[in-house]
Amino acid sequence: MFTRSERCWRYGAALLLSLLPVFAGAASWQHEQGILTLDKTPERVIALNWAATEALLLLGVTPIGVADRDGYNVWVREPELPEGVANIGTRVAPSLEAIAELKPDLIVTSSEMAPAANLLERIAPTYVVSVYKQGSRPFEKASDMLITLGEMLNREERAKAVLEGIDQTLLTQRRRLENAGLTDRPVALVNFLDDRHVRVYAPNGLFQSALDALDLENAWPHPGNYWGFSVVGLEALAPYQDSRIVVISPTLPGLSDTLAKSPFWTYLPPVQRDQIYQIDPVWPFGGVFPVKRLATLLADGLLEGGSDNVR
Repeated sequence: MFTRSERCWRYGAALLLSLLPVFAGAASWQHEQGILTLDKTPERVIALNWAATEALLLLGVTPIGVADRDGYNVWVREPELPEGVANIGTRVAPSLEAIAELKPDLIVTSSEMAPAANLLERIAPTYVVSVYKQGSRPFEKASDMLITLGEMLNREERAKAVLEGIDQTLLTQRRRLENAGLTDRPVALVNFLDDRHVRVYAPNGLFQSALDALDLENAWPHPGNYWGFSVVGLEALAPYQDSRIVVISPTLPGLSDTLAKSPFWTYLPPVQRDQIYQIDPVWPFGGVFPVKRLATLLADGLLEGGSDNVR
């Protein structure tokens, strides 16, 4: 027989034990639209932008659905998106119906989708994080996103290993350039929009992290928009006579022939010195991985040598 106090103690202990799994399994994270609480590890995750898609893939998690799936394979490329991932519409206007049909238990999005946050929350817990905002530092923000998603998905060690691997790659590429004596001239990173205008990547953008890690000076000294670029005419590059120009693919068909006849292009000092370097596509609005990809492609391109034309 138990005394009344013993029965009360046992009842209280049993009640506490029954509650332990709930508290042990629940965790909360502050995000841009409030607090996200999860009581179990998500298994069905949807990403509404490519930075989030990239982060999930780096963590070894294949999303069940992504926005602009086909475009990811053209512009981002790495990490590779496996076949079978559902396309749930565009990044600016994803289909809520398509998202709901996939029955996710976590949706990852950014502030561009803030007006739809309440609707997304009705479908599944939603984590809102923006790598690109006014005043943000993209690489640091993307690193934080990767770590946080690692916590949510029980892959913290994987997230840390990814960042350590990127750091090691950046160090390796820097040493390659230093050993070859190729860190002495500034670099202008550009995408061609047409034969007269380029998108030039500014010091406040994601690509600056790769340049800093490689000990390369950004030839374009002016801040850009919060996406980290400015749109300028080719003549705006002329004052930076000591620079090398790195053209990030893709380019328009026939651009090389057009530029060969363009005084705006042919009179640029880097063109006359055969210091034009063209590299494969790198997504400038992604997470941490484009910094690694750019550093490797940039080091390879500079080591291979330049030319006076664009392919």
